[in-house]
Amino acid sequence: MSTKEPRLISLEQARRLALYATGLHEANQPTSVLETITNLGVLQIDSVNVFERAHYMPLFSRLGPYDKTELDKLHGGKHPKLIEYWAHEASFIRTEHYPFFGFRQEYNQRGSRTSYEKWASDNREFLDWILNEIRTRGPLAQGDFEHERAVRKGSWWGWSDVKRALEYMFMYGEVVSGGRDAFKRTYALPEQVLPKSVLERKLDPVWARKHLLEKASKALGVATSKDLADYFRQVHARVKPLFDELVAERKLRVVKVEGWSEPAYVHYKLDIDKVLTLATASERTTLLSPFDPLVWFRERNERLWNFHYRIEIYTPEPKRIFGYYTLPLLHNGRIVGRIDLKNDRQSKTLLVQSAWHEEGIAAKELPAIARDLAAHLREVAVWQNCESIEVKQKGNLSAALAKAVKTSKA
Repeated sequence: MSTKEPRLISLEQARRLALYATGLHEANQPTSVLETITNLGVLQIDSVNVFERAHYMPLFSRLGPYDKTELDKLHGGKHPKLIEYWAHEASFIRTEHYPFFGFRQEYNQRGSRTSYEKWASDNREFLDWILNEIRTRGPLAQGDFEHERAVRKGSWWGWSDVKRALEYMFMYGEVVSGGRDAFKRTYALPEQVLPKSVLERKLDPVWARKHLLEKASKALGVATSKDLADYFRQVHARVKPLFDELVAERKLRVVKVEGWSEPAYVHYKLDIDKVLTLATASERTTLLSPFDPLVWFRERNERLWNFHYRIEIYTPEPKRIFGYYTLPLLHNGRIVGRIDLKNDRQSKTLLVQSAWHEEGIAAKELPAIARDLAAHLREVAVWQNCESIEVKQKGNLSAALAKAVKTSKA
């Protein structure tokens, strides 16, 4: 291995590489839903709908006001372009990438969730009954099973035994997602959904893990080994030895980032000098999903963006600081604030419950931030079929934003 000292990258340069790689820089902006997901490798799914479900939002942040049915049409049915699996959390991935996660199914079956596996083993006859129902009737949602054990219980998050069995078999690949209907996942046998090329593809587990680390590197731009392991929820200790191999194979290169205590990695094909000579870090102003790959890993947020971020959904209201479902605000290459949004669908009003700028943002910057955010919220409102925007007076950015929203009215 070369003894050459790793290239030193400033924090601002690291941010620029991250924005470029993840499709949030104008010079590397995707043009379709499928291209976006292909580039990111994964699109996390979440059910919270106070503003918009999380899987629609990273697409909007990169594409602008796209047609959400473009995503809906890509999953479900026979041979879909996208399929759901536990790739990060519950996520959409390209269907042809499903075999990359075979090691996860195999690893789990060897005992990483022993209590779950023991329950499944003790109830194998019941699981086989469920499989036969799907085989006979086609893909089914949880509520489609008529059985005395379909009744919800107090344990396992209130899951019924039917739900528990389905989730077990989904995790381990005995069933796959058949799509979602009104956000309810349907379950299918693999042969009812997957093409033969995917069904028959078996991958070496080490190769698959390394390939996923590569994909994570392409999506993140510059990242530590922990960042890359987290991207597809790999156990860091298990994959850490693979990084030297990836460097030796000229898949990744080692760099040093200003202020980071750990080495960082850049994909070998990323032209660092080309990205760093772009005219600006980014001129984009957009809200981000809490589950956008740019911000979903807390350690990376604080290291890369100096941004301490927590979702306060599960925080009792009196203890919330910023709001129920705050969205990070990306503005000109920095994360400068967070906005708590709600779509009041009945009144067709986009409610800004609170608006905050981060510490360290100079007062002279606020008018421009508020102006650009107001323009962005107009786009958001159109996308969400809202006819008006209401800014509540909560948060240190709210006054400037309310003024900018009023000024921006046609």
